[in-house]
Amino acid sequence: MSVTATTETGLGRQLWRQTWPMAIGVLSLLGMQLVDSAFIARLGTRPLAAQSFTFPLSFLIIGFQVGMGIAIAALISRALGAGEKQRARRLGSLVLWVGGLVIAVLTIVLWIVHEPIFTRLGAGPRSLALIRSYWAPQLLAAWLGALLYFGYSLFRAHGNTRLPGKLMVATSVINLALDPLLIFGVGPWHGLGLPGAAWATALAFASGLMVLSWRLQGTGWLARRGLITEARQSLRDFMGIAGPAMISQLMPPLAQMLAISIVASLGEASVAAWGLASRLETLSLMVVLALTMSLPPWLGRCYGGGDWQRIESLMRLAVRVVIVWQLGLGLLMTLGAPWVALVLSGSPEVRGDLAILIRFLLPSYALLGVCMIVVSAGNALGWPLKAMLMSGARLFICYLPCLWLGTQLGGIHGLAMGAAGGNVLAGILAWRVYRMTRNRDRATAGKTT
Repeated sequence: MSVTATTETGLGRQLWRQTWPMAIGVLSLLGMQLVDSAFIARLGTRPLAAQSFTFPLSFLIIGFQVGMGIAIAALISRALGAGEKQRARRLGSLVLWVGGLVIAVLTIVLWIVHEPIFTRLGAGPRSLALIRSYWAPQLLAAWLGALLYFGYSLFRAHGNTRLPGKLMVATSVINLALDPLLIFGVGPWHGLGLPGAAWATALAFASGLMVLSWRLQGTGWLARRGLITEARQSLRDFMGIAGPAMISQLMPPLAQMLAISIVASLGEASVAAWGLASRLETLSLMVVLALTMSLPPWLGRCYGGGDWQRIESLMRLAVRVVIVWQLGLGLLMTLGAPWVALVLSGSPEVRGDLAILIRFLLPSYALLGVCMIVVSAGNALGWPLKAMLMSGARLFICYLPCLWLGTQLGGIHGLAMGAAGGNVLAGILAWRVYRMTRNRDRATAGKTT
């Protein structure tokens, strides 16, 4: 066996150890969201469509928290790679305080302006009434989930992926137990209906946050002094990563708003099917999402230490894993599309549209996954602006134009084919950009050594 093969085998084992806890955690967390939608689907098409209208704004909150998490994980991992442990502690404290405040302000704003936004997205009066009862507890759940995510980012930056993975599983189990009780009730109590799903999530996240806070005590990862000075000194570095990363993460919610307005032209059943397909998308991308959490801190430490050879090996390995996994899963889900749709929805019309979306979209996530890996790597390797531009190109040059054109030409079938085509184009474009940037950086590093 060659030295390169031996090295990649060792990296593969390390990457597996770092990624599998996050993969299981992401699977359980995304499964929790899918279970929410499956339970809500039993309430009828209108509650499911009402929940689907909230997805873009929920993704908006997630975009802010993920952008901040990417930045802080990158800065902490670089600081640790450079031996700056005290700075890493100060950065850890800052993300918990500032991140929680930013997300709290955002949720308040989204509550104030929710009615005109949902109206613009195509929600009718009856859907708006359902959304109004659901949106307040859902915003609370989003804030608690953001705090939990910032804690996960802190653990990941220190190389601990097991605790976040375990807590994701635990919160998902709690949510699964509470969902039927709060949505449908028990005995003479009839339950809360649609808002019950949001309250179940909020209680699950609150439980996880209590455990996370307890485990943070005694780690020595947080600091109480020098935070204001550190905030001033690190603001430029933080915004240099967080700014483009947030814009990259905020583009998908904006694209989802535009996408759901396109889908709304096909009817309420198509909106409901699109919402379920969105949940399936995130669930099927669990390995990719786990890699985007476990890989960047490792890449950041390599970047801080100037180890470009290991960076290149890690990227090749990650892309191979993504393509093999997503193609295999996509083909399997394509064959089982009618049965998956039957499990997730009680409406025949929604089931038919969902089966069509599954057949076309799931295999295309192999190339979408490549794009996501490249974007997450760019934030860790000092290419945040390029990563942001790649995200923008994926959504507004590849995805949305294909989605709109497909819908105009072929209804639900055209919608599915257009979305799949946009994913394929995005993956090809992202990999070409990565190779060009890699070659440029390799040449620059060779000149400086």
